[in-house]
Amino acid sequence: MSDIDIQAYRDTHHLLVEAVAGLSEEELTWKESPVKWSVTEVLAHLADHSIAVSFRIRDILADTTAQLPAFNQDKWVAGQRANESSVTDALHVFQALLVYNSLLFGRLSEAELNKSGINFKGETVRVRDIIAGFTKHVHIHLAQINRIKQSYRNRLTAAGTEPA
Repeated sequence: MSDIDIQAYRDTHHLLVEAVAGLSEEELTWKESPVKWSVTEVLAHLADHSIAVSFRIRDILADTTAQLPAFNQDKWVAGQRANESSVTDALHVFQALLVYNSLLFGRLSEAELNKSGINFKGETVRVRDIIAGFTKHVHIHLAQINRIKQSYRNRLTAAGTEPA
């Protein structure tokens, strides 16, 4: 039996849905500054990150020897005009990849979970570590979403208005 927590991996979608529940379009797209992400951009990034991680895992399982690719997250977010996208669409893509990947993870043997590749930093990473790292990554961005929401509320309070 594997020690990877597929349920924690899959639960990240629900946690994201809860984090954005009830937010207005203004709250979802508000940015504290031009160089910081909105909640919508965070969710788009997580969908992109899921795509990249999906590729990296499959590349390792295919026994390729190529270095696992990095992606410039800020340029991806800006290049796709992510703040103009739909939160619902980003969450659907994110969930679909979670389900598809978790089905794959359930089929993997211990030997396959221990297969490794070289990441863009030159470090050796195992499939199991990538899965655990993905879950941690989402939790980091959940905290970021909470900070964005708090900054939005603080801005309203400072202006003498209350959130709707």
